[in-house]
Amino acid sequence: MSPLETNDARSLILELAKSFGITRFTAKDIAEIQIRVAGQLGGTGSVSAGEVEAVLREAGFRIAAAERPSTDDRYEEEFEDLLHFSTLSEAEMTLVRLDDLWRKFVREGDRPAAGRALEVARLGKRRAEMIARNSKVSPQKRAEKEEMVQWFRVWLETPDAFFDWLELRKQSPEFQARFGEQLEEL
Repeated sequence: MSPLETNDARSLILELAKSFGITRFTAKDIAEIQIRVAGQLGGTGSVSAGEVEAVLREAGFRIAAAERPSTDDRYEEEFEDLLHFSTLSEAEMTLVRLDDLWRKFVREGDRPAAGRALEVARLGKRRAEMIARNSKVSPQKRAEKEEMVQWFRVWLETPDAFFDWLELRKQSPEFQARFGEQLEEL
């Protein structure tokens, strides 16, 4: 069930929108609402930018023209379903898919699409940060999200070294002490 199939997500989006005190929302405003919804509703609260826009439009708010580099919506379907990472294993797969897309776009010289891949990674990092700080989320899940934040940060800073770093990270004593029971799935 999509988070928007519940009134909780719709209500929260509208509540957040009203708290902004504006009637015209930019892509940055929409991304901020996405992050806050994920943070407040936990792992079940992930909504896409398109879903946020639809709720805002239904309520009579205006949406500013896209500020992100245009990809002519060629790849939006791939990007929309990309940020689903409730476990460390899913986070790793998300980063594998993001890395594949980013490298493909760079190879093809499609700078707007490559930039969109980086933007999606930054959004993933922010979502993980919000959940990691949410006191309503269990301590174990917050620890996992903190780990995911680190993974997104390292990939964004050094994508060429990321997967080697990740293998070493998973072998580290600290990682094994915190997430040892999950090593089998990774």
